[in-house]
Amino acid sequence: MLSRRQFLQTAGCSLAASALPLWAALRKPDHTLHIEPCTLEIAPGVTVRTTAYNGQVPGPVLRLREGVPVTIDVTNASANPDIVHWHGLAIDSLNDGAMEEGSPMIAPGELLRYFFTPKPAGTRWYHTHAGAGSDLSKGTYSGQFGFLLVEGKNGFAAEGAYDQEIFLAIHHWEPHFVPMVETMRAASANAPLTAGSDVGYKHATINAHTLGAGEPVRVKQGQRVLMHILNASATENVELALPGHSFKVLAMDGNPVPRPRLVERLSVAVAERVDAMVEMNAPGVWVLGSTLEGSRQMGLGVVVEYAGSKGEPAWRDPAPAQWDYAQFANTDAAAEPDETVTLTFRDIGPVNGSQFDWWTINNQSWPKIDPVKVQAGKRYRLLLQNGSGDQHPIHLHRHTFEVAEIRSPSGRRQIMSGLRKDVINVMPLDTVAVDFVADNPGDTLWHCHQQLHMDFGFMQLIKYVG
Repeated sequence: MLSRRQFLQTAGCSLAASALPLWAALRKPDHTLHIEPCTLEIAPGVTVRTTAYNGQVPGPVLRLREGVPVTIDVTNASANPDIVHWHGLAIDSLNDGAMEEGSPMIAPGELLRYFFTPKPAGTRWYHTHAGAGSDLSKGTYSGQFGFLLVEGKNGFAAEGAYDQEIFLAIHHWEPHFVPMVETMRAASANAPLTAGSDVGYKHATINAHTLGAGEPVRVKQGQRVLMHILNASATENVELALPGHSFKVLAMDGNPVPRPRLVERLSVAVAERVDAMVEMNAPGVWVLGSTLEGSRQMGLGVVVEYAGSKGEPAWRDPAPAQWDYAQFANTDAAAEPDETVTLTFRDIGPVNGSQFDWWTINNQSWPKIDPVKVQAGKRYRLLLQNGSGDQHPIHLHRHTFEVAEIRSPSGRRQIMSGLRKDVINVMPLDTVAVDFVADNPGDTLWHCHQQLHMDFGFMQLIKYVG
């Protein structure tokens, strides 16, 4: 009789976890993904060549049940080794999908079976965690991303009653290196403060099309529409609006917010998700899109069309407003941590002849960086100090953190609790305190989710000890 490993080797399948149960090895997969080349027509006569899942962008929506084990087979039909990260799930390091944690890469032509028990419930996503470096066709510059919805026992906890559910994934295409200040000030919601090289783009899409090129979102007056919004861009933070309507923010990064609020603008940093309810009470044809005109001209938007309405899509600039995480959080203080770890990050410019800027955390860069050491069961406060003029969407793998405080250079301090996330956008020169409980042993990565930053030093492991 074949052993489990012999069976999988005979079948041409690799293991994502050494403890894969025999039943999981032998059964039909719950989901299958193919990493493969894809030519995408994002507008009439405008095509991009990329790598995607199952030949589509975004990849298929994966609906899983919290606490119910799942097997997902991933075949790499591309020319480069790759890997899939299950973003926002509290799973083991081998299945998490980060090579830095010990997850295996998938060689070209090979199949890898992931096996895990999904939790917590909420809007998660999956994407490549391969490095790109100076090759802007790889990593999250590509079309490798998709929604992963983990439903709890009573469905998606944050949703409430709704008439229609839509998934909107933002992405930027045809990246190229540009001078940061000269170009990006006018074209990017990142609003950088310092000079250097960054990435610019020719096109932007919501799902697979530029503004006006695909089918509109069709709605009826009086409907409640639940919008799952994902920023799957490699480097670009975005602000969105839908003139004549408000977004009731129900969840952030898939986690219900303590205080749902109505807002006219949504700020969605790289890798963040927002679940918002929109009441359709302004009949017409509208643009749901970037608040920046230049970004809308690049294609960042989608038409929202009421039944019985025709005509050109309308846009109206929303009132100026500063995005504030605290408005969705409780105003009392978070629980005191057992330990506080200060992590200061900054740009140190080109290193060893590189044309790109390198990033340090406490004066060290990946891979030559000491890990943060934690003990299981303790509550840790990460004090994220942004010593640069860039915004940084910071992501913690395999855990959810609670936002405890935001401090600005002017001395403003916002104390809060209850807002649970896995990505937090740290503004230039701000300090943000986030708390997590070390309740998922195994190597854990944290990093800036901007591909260019993580490729050039901005990563660090958290290791469980004792």
